[in-house]
Amino acid sequence: MEAVLNEDEAAAYVGGICFKTGPPSRVGVELEWLIRDRAAPARAVPPDRLDQALAPLWTRGLPGGSRLTREPGGQLEVSSPPGDSLAECVATTAADLNVLRRNVGQSGARLYGRGLDPYLSPPRVLEDPRYRAMEAHFDRSGPWGRMMMRATAAVQVSLDAGDDSGGPTGYRYRWRLAHRLGPVLVAAFANSPLWRSRPTGWVSTRQSVWARADPGRTSPPRTHRDPRESWARYALDAELLCLRREPPAEWTAPPRLSFRAWLRGGHPERPPTRDDLDYHLGTLFPPVRPRGWLELRMIDAQCDDGWIAATAVAATLLDDPSAAEAAWAATEPLAGDAELWQRAARDGPADPLLGRAVRDCVAAAESALSRSDPAGTSHKAVLDFAERYSERGRCPAHDQLDALRR
Repeated sequence: MEAVLNEDEAAAYVGGICFKTGPPSRVGVELEWLIRDRAAPARAVPPDRLDQALAPLWTRGLPGGSRLTREPGGQLEVSSPPGDSLAECVATTAADLNVLRRNVGQSGARLYGRGLDPYLSPPRVLEDPRYRAMEAHFDRSGPWGRMMMRATAAVQVSLDAGDDSGGPTGYRYRWRLAHRLGPVLVAAFANSPLWRSRPTGWVSTRQSVWARADPGRTSPPRTHRDPRESWARYALDAELLCLRREPPAEWTAPPRLSFRAWLRGGHPERPPTRDDLDYHLGTLFPPVRPRGWLELRMIDAQCDDGWIAATAVAATLLDDPSAAEAAWAATEPLAGDAELWQRAARDGPADPLLGRAVRDCVAAAESALSRSDPAGTSHKAVLDFAERYSERGRCPAHDQLDALRR
């Protein structure tokens, strides 16, 4: 039987496994997609029709090694293997995505890149005890959790945590820079202004929904402390989302029971183990999540191949030394603003301070890529994004709003 944890052991374990140190180099991306009828985007696709087209991929996987999974509302997620460079990550993911698009197209459907389903309130299609417990937990706080689970989609960029140095390659610096960049990335790539075919007043409604679903597990932790200490405190203070039990028992967790309270004997069923803590860490969803690497979760899903620019900007601003320095300077006027995440989701680059930071950060990424990969796919994608959006004070959400007005 696995040994029971105490608080000190749990905090040390969280800090140790969530920030694995080493020189930053690898890049990965997870792309979530809504699924829509190819002829009529407002129409859903029956799951059995889609399953038939996807059957070969569930069996043999995608050729480049990306993992294909399904989210609770039927969204499909493509998770790339870690690439040794941005170019490798983009090439592998793009090739696997082309295979997925062909298979999805055989069902008369298409991958639909939006941060929030603008038309439908999809039902939950997965019946795992995890997802039933998640809904029970989120329902205590309102409708936001169900919207988050069933109707949102994101581009999630994964980067090495960094080394033990105190400079730009160190995990402490990269943790703080990732959080400074978070609202800028929300604003730059906001792509979810509609819900049930109407404007919501937010350019990234997805970010607004996630922020309200359960702030104790979806808001950023404090970043002025040491990252390991800060994250361990955040993780242990978060409420249990579910409590695993032997079937047919449900996994619904007791209301308002934090992992720390469970460690202190706050639940009569059994004490927690390290395996329970590992599972709990996977149920935390802040904008930057440390999982041994840094997972940037704040970017809305993008239309078509817009994910390439989003991935390239995020990775370059953290991994290229000159771009990281420029990004730190560009975000200095925003540091310490408690309302920044909310303004980024509501106003995007129309906010004067955020708009300037978006322009400067995208320009810094483009400049770095012009040196490291001048003829590459990533550089072209960022250059095109700057010309179409950031230099004009726009984000992808404005395309949807313009189309609605027409």
